[in-house]
Amino acid sequence: MNAEMNGGGSDLRINSVLEYSKKYHHQDDGQGQGQGMFSTGEEEKIDYVYKVVVIGDSAVGKSQILSRFTKNEFCFDSKSTIGVEFQTRTVSINSKLIKAQIWDTAGQERYRAVTSAYYRGALGAMLVYDITKRQTFDHVARWVEELRAHADSSIVIMLIGNKSDLGDQRAVPTEDAIEFAENQGLFFSETSALSGDNVDTAFLKLLEEIYGVASRKALDSSNGKVNGGDMLLNGLKIDVIGAPELEISEMKKLSACSC
Repeated sequence: MNAEMNGGGSDLRINSVLEYSKKYHHQDDGQGQGQGMFSTGEEEKIDYVYKVVVIGDSAVGKSQILSRFTKNEFCFDSKSTIGVEFQTRTVSINSKLIKAQIWDTAGQERYRAVTSAYYRGALGAMLVYDITKRQTFDHVARWVEELRAHADSSIVIMLIGNKSDLGDQRAVPTEDAIEFAENQGLFFSETSALSGDNVDTAFLKLLEEIYGVASRKALDSSNGKVNGGDMLLNGLKIDVIGAPELEISEMKKLSACSC
């Protein structure tokens, strides 16, 4: 189901969760190995490795989103990340095996100087805020500025409003996030690490866009062109994944936490 809405002088193409999820349907077998995820025995078949960073203020759910995507787990006793950690998941995109190496960066200010070095080489970023805490959204602009100062100019950025399961405590209207994403040329989604809603969809959309950018770069390079700056998504239509008013998914059963 596709729909279009106008805002900020340009069109926003809205993809429903149902349509996009059908394209990359993931069935977990209880051990984190389902369609779209492959065991380490298949490492030699991997076509590309993409580095992705997950950034945003502390306690917005960055580690939980990563855990949900890579292990289909949610840990109620999760502690704040110290420094930088990373996890991986391998998926199939356009008949290619893509290994996502996802770095979880600490949101506390005292770690910012350390984690900034990890932006280098990143092809994609998940910028997360908490929809129940306005301050975490107000800091998003600063995170974008820092990201673009340290990362490649063609980095693909997905803005994530996490904790969508707490809609009754919402402090950040979806419209505000859509407007910001449009102005900055970002993709946007609201997710719930608790229920799993939209987490896979957002990550897979990010990886698909990275694949598209990398493919265009390779094509330009083979044609003798160097257009790194032209790969920016600014000025293009942004995808708003899983707008709450379009699709409300049934809460998934929580898996046992092994953190």
